[in-house]
Amino acid sequence: MSTTKWVIDPTHSEIGFKVKHMMFTNVSGKFQKFDAAIETNDDDFENAKIDFNGDIDSITTGNADRDAHLLSPDFFDAAQFPKINFIATSLKKINEGEYELIGDLTLHGVTKSVKLDVEFSGLMKDPWGNIKTAFTINGKINRKDWDLNWNSALETGGVLVSEEVRLYIELQFIKQ
Repeated sequence: MSTTKWVIDPTHSEIGFKVKHMMFTNVSGKFQKFDAAIETNDDDFENAKIDFNGDIDSITTGNADRDAHLLSPDFFDAAQFPKINFIATSLKKINEGEYELIGDLTLHGVTKSVKLDVEFSGLMKDPWGNIKTAFTINGKINRKDWDLNWNSALETGGVLVSEEVRLYIELQFIKQ
């Protein structure tokens, strides 16, 4: 079997997340600068090698004050921990077009294993002859597992920021 390399198409990819704010509404954010690569055996993605890196200082939530707070030592501490990294340890086909992705997520100086659900969109040739593939990835993590502990108690009970972070990731790759 030959090894096939895939590089990310950043203009057609998005790394997003949502967190409950004040226990009843969601705040969305995304990372604007990231890179990822996949190595497969031919066009079979099961057990693919996947490596993702993102720049913490590229986080945006649509609010400059909130973004600055997220970059501060209260949250990501971007000056000390400038990158987020994910390296796959397993990609298993569950059903046609459905995979389970397990890997090591390094964030805020802490590495933990995470499990994510993957929807594989197949292969397609674009109008310029490039072979592309796409994935939709969803999952949940607890931010406290990565020592992202800042919070504020609400007068009415509960907390300002949920511990649960929902991940919404759309990735498109180009075959090399």
